[in-house]
Amino acid sequence: MRQGNIPMQAGRPWPLGASFDGEGVNFAIFSEHATRLVLCLFDPVGQEILNVPLPECDGHVWHGYVPGLRPGQLYGFRAHGPYRPDHGHRFNPHKLLMDPYAKRLTGHPVWHDALYGFTRGDPKEDLSMDVRDSAPYMPRSVVEDPSFSWNPRPKPNTSLHRSVIYETHVKGQTALHPRIQRRGTFLGLSEAPMLDHLTKLGVTAVELLPVQAFLDDHFLVDRGLSNYWGYMTWGFFAPDPRYLAHGEIAEFQEMVSRLHGAGIEVLLDVVYNHTAEGDQNGPTLMFRGLDNASYYRLQSNPRFYNNDAGTGNTLNLDHPFVMRLVLDSLRYWVEVMHVDGFRFDLASVLGRDRTGQFSTDAAFFKALRADPVLSRVKLIAEPWDIGADGYQLGQYPAPFAEWNDGFRDDLRAFWRGDSGLSSQLAERIAGSAPAFDHNARAASSSINFICAHDGFTLTDVVSYAQKHNEANCENNQDGHAHNISDNCGVEGPTEETHVLAKRAQRRRNLMASLLLSQGTPMILAGDEVGNSQLGNNNAYCQDNPIGWIDWSQADWAFFDFCRKAIAFRAAHPILRQTRFLHAKARLVDGKPDLFWRRFDGALMQDEDWNDPELRLVVAELRMASGTPEYRPREGAVVLALNAGTETRIALPRPPNGLQWERSFDTSADPVHDSGTVRRVIAASIAAFTLTALPAATQP
Repeated sequence: MRQGNIPMQAGRPWPLGASFDGEGVNFAIFSEHATRLVLCLFDPVGQEILNVPLPECDGHVWHGYVPGLRPGQLYGFRAHGPYRPDHGHRFNPHKLLMDPYAKRLTGHPVWHDALYGFTRGDPKEDLSMDVRDSAPYMPRSVVEDPSFSWNPRPKPNTSLHRSVIYETHVKGQTALHPRIQRRGTFLGLSEAPMLDHLTKLGVTAVELLPVQAFLDDHFLVDRGLSNYWGYMTWGFFAPDPRYLAHGEIAEFQEMVSRLHGAGIEVLLDVVYNHTAEGDQNGPTLMFRGLDNASYYRLQSNPRFYNNDAGTGNTLNLDHPFVMRLVLDSLRYWVEVMHVDGFRFDLASVLGRDRTGQFSTDAAFFKALRADPVLSRVKLIAEPWDIGADGYQLGQYPAPFAEWNDGFRDDLRAFWRGDSGLSSQLAERIAGSAPAFDHNARAASSSINFICAHDGFTLTDVVSYAQKHNEANCENNQDGHAHNISDNCGVEGPTEETHVLAKRAQRRRNLMASLLLSQGTPMILAGDEVGNSQLGNNNAYCQDNPIGWIDWSQADWAFFDFCRKAIAFRAAHPILRQTRFLHAKARLVDGKPDLFWRRFDGALMQDEDWNDPELRLVVAELRMASGTPEYRPREGAVVLALNAGTETRIALPRPPNGLQWERSFDTSADPVHDSGTVRRVIAASIAAFTLTALPAATQP
């Protein structure tokens, strides 16, 4: 290996990362506490051929320019400085470090003790120092030119209140699909059969589980498992290599272009609360070796890390260069990769200051709201973490939307038959206004879901009373025990006809409840075709048929039901409003925008809501008070959600020339009736809309 014999020039401290300008490459990397930063260059087979110190440091940004380098050049860094974990510093020049701004990585680390900055097994633990070279076990950063010829068609730009989000996994969506050629890749996700499936279903956006470069935890590899979900990010700019069919980042851009061409937005589930380096016993891959004391939040004893995410460390967004890293990453995915928004994993971590307190005025939230690029894309928070006061549902500032687990829990419990839930159900149908109707937030702020990647699938919610996570090799101790599920009489698979019928009915009710409620619905991929994970509610490590969608067992009848439910929502603006319904009089006609009715048509009273045996909720919905005149309008929609026995409900008298039509019903057999008194089958939902009377019956 040669040292220093290249025509290194001073270059610039911006932009951070490796930037090709047509004639060479500028390298710029932040480290406040390093004493020297060395650029390492590698040949095409990954052998280190040269290293040279970056010649300049301005404002803690080390930089240099190498004429003649081209895209495709492999590189990394070595950082010199104090190795004093007790002071928060873990510099170790024997460890090859990835570029935090790398646009592509050649692969993933190969677990070996040389990846650790300390000597594993040493009595001094992480206070010891390991001097083995980690380069043989590390991937390389790659110089990239991310330019791409985009489809001239505009992005979909679907407003949130019109959105139906589909949470999916790049590999799990395609791994078992018989008509996909490049399974498990970005390109496979955007092949014609998958685009056809998504457009027929009617979803408007895919929300991808983490696709930024992540690694497989050491303990999982030791068990013969892997980090399937991907919540161990270590490359905030680079698509994970496992999803690239040919190793080119243009494959991600091509996927986005194809999805946009089909009218489908792309949202990314992103992890900026922690990194894959773990706690003091973790490897030295990037941030720890570049400047541990700057990149991470450390405890009063700086040898140890804050752990608000439960994964060993917490990124230090109080530091301006760490905040800049995150914001630069987000802008890159919007401006260069053309994604349409983000779901922030454990977002409460991002709202904590150096004292550990959560604030809606946190610097990160302010930065996003003020940013001219990021403030115009979809921003969705997972509104909790494991720290003190971590559950912050409803507390995020606009324009954030939030995952609403309260919706999930109340809807599951109501349809399971739990008592005393009618008032909670009503609250959820109306958009969870007590949580979200403040500070000018929209009624679409609640991201409603019945199932997500973390937990049971919809089929498993109605098929298992207990979790079955034995395949995770943790003695079934992992995963949430509070599933609010029910097996309908038999645990797991069965051929008993009455059990299958009950499960099918409950699935229809749960899916319909999701799509008939105010807020923004999110569907878990595979739920529309009855996918099961065999009762595993924590399939984070199951990169195998447990975690993949089994298309060979697809329930296409249920797919057709879901498609019709989504189409019904799309056809009725009343079901997807931006303003909350509060039974306020409307200027257009003086009538309230919401009525809660008893079975006999009378308005609900307090004693009705307090009846623990009430299993019927009837809502008469109208366009919300204050809805602008330019918005699409319709007369009314009546929803009847009946978790009890068959009943008859009295509908309000329709306006002259109109009649009530049963427009949607979840019961297995069609119901044919007319007039203002209608049947609602046991354990079913019926929706009624106003239509014109036939000409012969007009008054």
